[in-house]
Amino acid sequence: MALDGCGVVCKYILFIFNLIFAVVGIALLGLGLWLRFSNSTRGIFEIQELNSSTFVIGVTVLIVLGSVMLIVVSFGDYGACSEKTCALQVFSGLVAFLAGLEIVIGVLAYSKSDEVGLRIAEFYSSLYALYVSSGGDPAIGVILTFIHNALHCCGVTGVKVIEIAQKTCPKPDGFMEHLVMPNCPLTIATTFDSKASLVMGLFVGTEVLLITALACSVTLLKQIKKDQRDVTAYYSSVY
Repeated sequence: MALDGCGVVCKYILFIFNLIFAVVGIALLGLGLWLRFSNSTRGIFEIQELNSSTFVIGVTVLIVLGSVMLIVVSFGDYGACSEKTCALQVFSGLVAFLAGLEIVIGVLAYSKSDEVGLRIAEFYSSLYALYVSSGGDPAIGVILTFIHNALHCCGVTGVKVIEIAQKTCPKPDGFMEHLVMPNCPLTIATTFDSKASLVMGLFVGTEVLLITALACSVTLLKQIKKDQRDVTAYYSSVY
């Protein structure tokens, strides 16, 4: 079907949105599945007493969130590329649900930023303990390296001389950081507490992205339905 300029722009915006969602979704799902079934972590899920631990809950959230994002991408890509109204309607409903859920989570995260920081710090501590107990699992080392560089912190002690995971720590910024760097559990907790406005800004940015995708999906859906009505009216007049 022929789309006008607005419809074409919306179609490309949806393609970019779904591409971003696909990359993030695959990363989250892959990480969650690896943490769930890796030899280093599988035993944690087999212990009944640990089923409510922060680590188990965090891994479950990664798997569920990654799966949902990939489902959204599937409907979005299929609907936009093939211009199927049914797929676009499902996509619009899922994005609207995610937008509403994201607002609720954002408000809760902002109002309870200290508790959120502590929970994430606990998740980091669990990863660190697994890294140590596994003798330096390279996959966990990659995750720790990413966290350490993103937050510019070094392990649970911050003292590089005795830090077991010092290979995953970022480069020191000054002379003193060759000896001592910020430790990660405290850095994570204080980041979510002292920089709650920045965290809220990330939620707002994500919300804007979701609303933009929803608006483009609805616009594209209306154009496709209009074209379908025009085609039907044309053939009715001919025959």
